Amino acid sequence: MVSAIASTKPDRPAGSEPSEVQEWRRGLGFGSLRARIFAVNIIAVIVLAIMLLYLDTVRSRLLDERTAGLAHQATTIAGFAADLPDASRVASLERRSFERGTRLRLYAENGAVLADNWRQPATARFVVEDPARATWRRRSARFIDRVLEKVGSFQPLPVYREAVPDTAAQWPEIADAGAGKPVTKLRRAADGSFMIAAATRAAGGSVVHLTDNAGDLTRILRAERLTSFWLLLSVTGLTLFLTWYLARTIVRPLRMLAIAAHRVRLGRSREVIVPRLPERRDEIGALARALSDMSIALRQRIDATEAFAADVAHELKNPLASLRSAVDTLESIEAPDLRARLMTVIRDDVGRIDRLITDISDASRLDAELSRTRFVPVDAVALATGLVAAYQTAGLPTGVGIAFAGEYGPEAAMVRGDPARLAQVLRNLIDNALSFSPSGGTVTLAVAAGDGLVTLSVGDEGPGVPVENRRDVFKRFYSQRPEAEDFGRHSGLGLSIAGAIVEAHGGQMRVDDTPSGRGALFSVELPALAR
Repeated sequence: MVSAIASTKPDRPAGSEPSEVQEWRRGLGFGSLRARIFAVNIIAVIVLAIMLLYLDTVRSRLLDERTAGLAHQATTIAGFAADLPDASRVASLERRSFERGTRLRLYAENGAVLADNWRQPATARFVVEDPARATWRRRSARFIDRVLEKVGSFQPLPVYREAVPDTAAQWPEIADAGAGKPVTKLRRAADGSFMIAAATRAAGGSVVHLTDNAGDLTRILRAERLTSFWLLLSVTGLTLFLTWYLARTIVRPLRMLAIAAHRVRLGRSREVIVPRLPERRDEIGALARALSDMSIALRQRIDATEAFAADVAHELKNPLASLRSAVDTLESIEAPDLRARLMTVIRDDVGRIDRLITDISDASRLDAELSRTRFVPVDAVALATGLVAAYQTAGLPTGVGIAFAGEYGPEAAMVRGDPARLAQVLRNLIDNALSFSPSGGTVTLAVAAGDGLVTLSVGDEGPGVPVENRRDVFKRFYSQRPEAEDFGRHSGLGLSIAGAIVEAHGGQMRVDDTPSGRGALFSVELPALAR
């Protein structure tokens, strides 16, 4: 018998695996549990990546709000300029300053610049950075901006340039502007920032033109994007770690168990070690130990089947050899008395083979029949008294009696089982006791109940069973018969079959000496039926 021990190592090198196992490994593919775990965990990363693209939509909304605000300012300033006297209008507009450094210009109807608030040295001004002097971080930020704009299908913008000399002709929005109807335009500066322009008509045909730099929005969005990017990296790292952890703690042991089970199914190797994973106290550990125990039980069943087949072959070989010898000799014997004796031997051998085949057939299908049998409540006292009455009615060997010992009320000793199989157990024990009982002896059946058990015992007054042989009597084909009994009358399977039936009922069977010290006492202990 091969014992499967706890181990996490494969029972053979990977290179020597059967081709079926290697093909099974390759067949897992993307449908494996590891791939599914990774796919589920990567969802968080995808959501964060979408958030990065969503920031661009936020930027568009902020730009729209800033553009609308600048257009409103242009309309307000145009109305303010219309209320100023012509002599002080230019000076008043050039003294106007904005917090973000917005440039205010007033163009005459012929396109010339009438007023420019940047002419005043103290006026706040926005600054467009020279790309040639930008640091690598700024260049990287602009590159990321361009990439995300490509992904987000952001429309290309015209380049912001200040023409020399400064005239209204360089701003197409001025030509489209009407009185009280501002026109806006979005451009891109050389440093990648957005430039917003708004133009509207003022009194006398002049045009108010505002130019604002939205670099602060770009900086805010870049900061948010950088934060989201680091969060994305962190979540990606956490996702990969969780995927690795789950694959190691769930997928890997399940894969090992599946491979071991696949090898057991193939049956190429007699010794397949199924890892028991003793350090795991979760469901996977319980599964590993259950599979290991199942493989051990399967191997025991296979070994038992092989041993049974070998025993059957051995037991059939003896009567067949005797039968062949008698048949071969019969052809050359002419004496009637010798031929009669040989025919007697042939009949005995045929009968012995028939008994062997009958008992072997019963033993071989015993497990299958018991697994399909539905157990019912059985009154052990009624079963025992009924068998005693049946044997008394059918007749017993000369000088041998049978009796039931004990007084019980109805249903005093109830068990759950198959009545026919339990009766078979008692019949085997009674037949065995009758064959060993001397003339004048008595076979006694008794039933006892207590401590959650019901005990059925069969005692005789024969020679008993030696202590050293008490375990052997329940083995297949073991036979220790009385000297007066004809050889071959028993197959040696009766007590083995009885023991298997009792074990299937959750009980156990043993043999001891009778209380008087004369004879053998076979006891069957079964769980009592819960009330």
